[in-house]
Amino acid sequence: MATTTTRVAAGVLLVLSALALVAQAEDPYLFFEWKVTYGTKPLLGVPQKVILINGEFPGPRINCSSNNNIVVNVFNQLDQPLLFTWNGMQHRKNSWMDGMPGTQCPILPNTNFTYKWQPKDQIGSFFYFPSVGMQRAAGGYGGISVYSRLLIPVPFDQPPPENDHVVLIGDWYTKDHEVLARQLDAGKSVGRPAGVVINGKGGKDLEAAPLFTFEAGKTYRLRVCNTGIKASLNFRIQGHHMTLVELEGSHTLQDIYDSLDVHVGHCLSVLVTADQKPGDYYMVASTRFIHDAKSAKAVVRYAGSSAPPPAEMPEPPAGWAWSINQARSFRWNLTSSAARPNPQGSYHYGQINITRTIKVMVSRGHIDGKLRYGFSGVSHRDPETPVKLAEYFNVTDGVFSYNQMGDVPPAVNGPLHVVPNVITAEFRTFIEIVFENPEKSLDSLHLDGYAFFGVGMGPGQWSPEARQTYNLLDAVSRHTIQVYPRSWTAIMLTFDNAGMWSVRSNIWERYYLGEQFYISVISPERSLRDEYNMPDNALRCGKVVGLPLPPSYAPAR
Repeated sequence: MATTTTRVAAGVLLVLSALALVAQAEDPYLFFEWKVTYGTKPLLGVPQKVILINGEFPGPRINCSSNNNIVVNVFNQLDQPLLFTWNGMQHRKNSWMDGMPGTQCPILPNTNFTYKWQPKDQIGSFFYFPSVGMQRAAGGYGGISVYSRLLIPVPFDQPPPENDHVVLIGDWYTKDHEVLARQLDAGKSVGRPAGVVINGKGGKDLEAAPLFTFEAGKTYRLRVCNTGIKASLNFRIQGHHMTLVELEGSHTLQDIYDSLDVHVGHCLSVLVTADQKPGDYYMVASTRFIHDAKSAKAVVRYAGSSAPPPAEMPEPPAGWAWSINQARSFRWNLTSSAARPNPQGSYHYGQINITRTIKVMVSRGHIDGKLRYGFSGVSHRDPETPVKLAEYFNVTDGVFSYNQMGDVPPAVNGPLHVVPNVITAEFRTFIEIVFENPEKSLDSLHLDGYAFFGVGMGPGQWSPEARQTYNLLDAVSRHTIQVYPRSWTAIMLTFDNAGMWSVRSNIWERYYLGEQFYISVISPERSLRDEYNMPDNALRCGKVVGLPLPPSYAPAR
């Protein structure tokens, strides 16, 4: 009997071992099927043509864990080409799935395309949106929540929050997105937004029913993203403090705030405890730094209460200095884990030698009487053949030329040249990028494919002496950062993710009018260890239609 039991136990162990090997071989898959259509929604008192996903606006929330395989089959039922980009997802070795016009041919009307990507070694709060033209102004966006894997400690999980909510805040224009595009094509600005929406609702519709219900004494996680196209927003809740715990995929020091500025494209997580007298309270998002301020109010209700919200509304902060000081207060939590069990602070970015400094200046000008934006005198345009495909198939002639933009901006911020703007970065080098914004309005800049350290910001023009003010210890690792008016912001990162990656303004009229460049990062090994081959289902357009595939990258060693 003992021998039989031993054999059974041994057999069970073998089965479990085999299952463990399978689990290690490939991470779990999550499958989504999206039908993308237009629909009409009453927003800000006006019927609006909105981009819906499976009839919803905002679109479905993607809930996943680090390293899950995300498969999204997108059916484009619009009358225009379509792409989705996954704001903050690094797509390790896989810029093919980044969903930008420079990396992927568009999904044509009445066709479909399947994205497959991983939040590889990532956790945090992100969102997706359509990246073609001005479609972002019509909705089509939704939240992405990436949770830590089991057994990876979370610094605010003892006990865990009672619930986890996504709060998508953004400005809103009541003009159709195609009308906004025609305005820009005619050389005009999109102007100021008509209002603000929270989770796809605004005005009286937003206040008609509670957005969330809280149990007294419980703590909740709110993942707040600014999904708008122009305005920075201040976020606050009547009578409640907020504890910042995560910023764009990094755990932060848990400082307490009455309100938070959330700039376009930025995401953060806060903990809110229902520690006030039971009743209704307003959750408020209001525009910053623009005349004719707009706001939206949503109701947070304590369970079982019918008391109306307090009459006194929390006032937004005023001025730039408040926002700058708050931004400088955000700090990386050096002792907590993120997607991996080792502490975030075990990566000592401040001790790495800088191999190159790229100084980039925001440019604005007129060409044939029409407004354009760019960087360092170059205004980007997307060619018919995406620059990543042209590079992969070695047919860049007639599509784009590398390094039209130098590492130092022109002495005079003069005429703009409208060309595809692609620069190169040597694989695995540690580079400092300095953004200067001479404009009177704030800019918000995003880098695909990476997280970087926002080490410094200051007024006026940057100089090497400004490095003495850098935070070289606990700057937050993130993917989007603001540049205040007539100011500079400096970031540092290691270019260890091979691919073609967009650097762009989140202020979408600036992006549409050319404020973007791509960074080509090529591994000299041309190995599958560093970058995937073009996927079998990749769409083709422009010069690469009908061309034979290039030789495969070498197998990983």
